[in-house]
Amino acid sequence: MSNEFPLRPFLPADTMALRDLFAQSIEELTADDYDEDQRLAWAASAADADAFRARLGGTLTLIVQVEGEYLGFGSLKDNKTIDMLYVHPDFAGEGVGTAIADALEKIAGARGAEAVTVDASDTAMPFFESRGYAAVQRNSVPRDDQWLSNTTMIKPLKDAKAKAETSAKPS
Repeated sequence: MSNEFPLRPFLPADTMALRDLFAQSIEELTADDYDEDQRLAWAASAADADAFRARLGGTLTLIVQVEGEYLGFGSLKDNKTIDMLYVHPDFAGEGVGTAIADALEKIAGARGAEAVTVDASDTAMPFFESRGYAAVQRNSVPRDDQWLSNTTMIKPLKDAKAKAETSAKPS
């Protein structure tokens, strides 16, 4: 985990700012891979603030916030799935996503996951590939009247496997 990007848990008061970050990230960072109608339908999935708050609160959600500014957030579902990972467009490529993904993977491993999965957008695939994730399935996801493509990817966690092997050995 990076000291440069301090992480903290999600609080309900973060909901509106994270909704804005979510929409900005989709609009500005995915334009090469998804058309305007697809991006609007994707961003609309957070239109219901209560449902978005419940989604973030129902997972382990970590936030990077520096001097009051939200730089990014990510969530771990069922201790093994990166459910969301979004970075503010002004901070894309600066290590915010890496800091969040590092923390989520470390937590998943510490909680016994042998692998982490993610349904990566076409835009995010290169990021996850660079982290050792492999594509296992292509998906088409309905959002309103649009279809969005993503790819299920998986990354084995060596630390979790090593811990399991160590704990299984007799003393």
